Amino acid sequence: MLFNNLTDVPHEAGCDEAGRGCLAGPVFAAAVILPQDFKSELLNDSKKLTEQQRYQLRPLIESEALCWAVASYDNDEIDEVNILNASIYSMHRALDQLVIRPDHIIVDGNRFKSYKNISYTTVVKGDGKYLSIAAASILAKTYRDDFMISLHKKFTNYGWNQNKGYPTLFHREAIKKYGITPFHRKSFRLSDPQLSIDFR
Repeated sequence: MLFNNLTDVPHEAGCDEAGRGCLAGPVFAAAVILPQDFKSELLNDSKKLTEQQRYQLRPLIESEALCWAVASYDNDEIDEVNILNASIYSMHRALDQLVIRPDHIIVDGNRFKSYKNISYTTVVKGDGKYLSIAAASILAKTYRDDFMISLHKKFTNYGWNQNKGYPTLFHREAIKKYGITPFHRKSFRLSDPQLSIDFR
């Protein structure tokens, strides 16, 4: 069972991202403020859940949360600011959309940048410790998966309906065979090092 809150403030927002290690597509982030008495035995780190469980939990989170938001940074923005900054800035974009101003922010991982002078705490593996971060991880993951599945309909050669843009062997082989799309992150190592292809 995960913890409800790290602090005693009325509105603590949990933040997480999805798609940081992908070769294609945006990085998505979510911010979620849950009621202090929120309970769910199923809610956990999105990586520990099945796809079916994630999509089962999404409407529960959206209906039970005091407020929630999802935002993204696209591949061109990632190339411009780097993936770490893009992950953080996409969390900022999600926080921008919350209808309740958080009193404190808890973030999965160990890196964040101050947001509107609101106090924050980074929590390593926080998506497996705090309900609001776990909820954010599920929203970020499912909304990003939906986006990549929609992209797959336009770019069917890369298997994005299965790999969601992650660097699977199938995805890398498709890049070798078909080249890159407008949705690939050109600042990433898109090919095997032996090919010595510079996509920048």
